[in-house]
Amino acid sequence: MYAAPFDYFRAQSIKDAQQLLEQHPGAKLLAGGHSLIPLLKMRLTAPSALIDIGRVSELKGITTRDGVIRIGALTTHAELAASDVLRTACPMLVEAAAGIGDAQVRNCGTIGGNVAHADPASDLPTVLSAVDARFTSVGPSGPRSIPAADFFQGMMTTALSELEILTAVEIVPCKAGEGTAYAKLTHPASRYAVVGAAAVVAVKDGACTAARVSIGGLVPVVARARSVETSLVGARVSPDAIGSAAQRVLTEIGADVLEDLYASAEYRKAMAVVFVTRALAAAFDRAA
Repeated sequence: MYAAPFDYFRAQSIKDAQQLLEQHPGAKLLAGGHSLIPLLKMRLTAPSALIDIGRVSELKGITTRDGVIRIGALTTHAELAASDVLRTACPMLVEAAAGIGDAQVRNCGTIGGNVAHADPASDLPTVLSAVDARFTSVGPSGPRSIPAADFFQGMMTTALSELEILTAVEIVPCKAGEGTAYAKLTHPASRYAVVGAAAVVAVKDGACTAARVSIGGLVPVVARARSVETSLVGARVSPDAIGSAAQRVLTEIGADVLEDLYASAEYRKAMAVVFVTRALAAAFDRAA
């Protein structure tokens, strides 16, 4: 199908993009386009205008300052996957980015477009939720920083207003004794996550001292598996402890479990336990 007619503008700066958003109510921002263009073609969205921010240099690059890694919103998945800084600071973010789509998607798609799209089956929202990322944005009221727990609000819904621009994602690097891992059941056609699990754990003297676990692809919004986390903290690390904790992910699941022709709700529930177990086992291995 073809997209509905729209006006096209190319922003030269963040300020320019803000002004264009204000001048064209209902406009959409275009970065890499790999989330937006399919929606346009299927006419699931019909904005009055597209504002291309793909050449705004202020939104690009990976930098470290005051112990925080700042990832510009226009950083591509391929750049994430190739980053030596991220490979040391957060290995699972590199792994997740390397498993997105195909080479064309990874070279064009951006972290900002991905998380602003907020598809629950996408990899990066799950990973960034587990690492307690913060999302920086700028809008009519000025800049603000939004924690991951507040950013993802529902199926393809975020805390960003129509006039806000996501500028960067910020994460804190792993510390000594911490490990991260992402495991997913990959849809063979789209490479989206049928179920994805991200784990961040800390270990001291053979016991788990902290844990954060997120699940994607299961329900309409990325969810933290709080009962899994609580079960792990204070426990001696062992396959039995990991397996027992992973079973608790089922207590986090409400009635609104996603399902489609490829995977039923019951199958997704069963796979959630499997992939939480795999993510935790890999994260504990790295922490050790």
